[in-house]
Amino acid sequence: MARPDGRAADQLRPVTLSRRWSIHPEGSVLVEFGNTRVLCTASVTEGVPRWRKGSGLGWVTAEYAMLPRATNTRGDRESVKGKVGGRTQEISRLIGRSLRACIDLKALGENSIVLDCDVLQADGGTRTAAITGAYVALHDAVTWLAERKALAGKIEKVLHTSIQAVSVGIIDGEARLDLMYDEDVTAEVDMNVVCTGAGDFVEVQGTGENGVFRRAQLDAMLDLGVLGCAELAAAQQKALAA
Repeated sequence: MARPDGRAADQLRPVTLSRRWSIHPEGSVLVEFGNTRVLCTASVTEGVPRWRKGSGLGWVTAEYAMLPRATNTRGDRESVKGKVGGRTQEISRLIGRSLRACIDLKALGENSIVLDCDVLQADGGTRTAAITGAYVALHDAVTWLAERKALAGKIEKVLHTSIQAVSVGIIDGEARLDLMYDEDVTAEVDMNVVCTGAGDFVEVQGTGENGVFRRAQLDAMLDLGVLGCAELAAAQQKALAA
């Protein structure tokens, strides 16, 4: 069946990575996957969490949030509710884990980098867009540290690989790449794939939404995920070269 936006099954939505979108953070990127837009900022702070003090290691962590009207109906701010929802916590941890896979934390010294990923507009794939954009913001923050002689090593050694993520799924029996919302809500299988720039897997999250799925379908989705991440890696490098 034709996709809602006319794309081929193995085609990403248009991807844009706009660096220096905000003037204050050490790194900032507005990432767009089609109509999904996420602002990713990287803030460098002195010190590390209490449990890490004295280790000589830095820390990278992430916080994810969605603006009240990022979707077609308004949602309450979690700060007003007085607690962070489980989905928000899970995505924040996913982003943090994914980005820690690409960095030598010892080279940071006892400094922290906090990645804030705020969804301005949601149309599917917000967590994968956040990871993809957060890597570029992290790269700019590490560059900022290097320029101030606060990094123990060359940037390309400290950030030893790039990190990207993309959604894949099965809709009407067909494996598709980079699901928009209308596809995501009807998917028989929904999966998020996080890869390094070399094509290795950092994390794979997959669920049969309406039953089980076959090994052949899993292989097809993983192949699409690796293909999509390779294209996103090229987009990241293009943005960083600009």
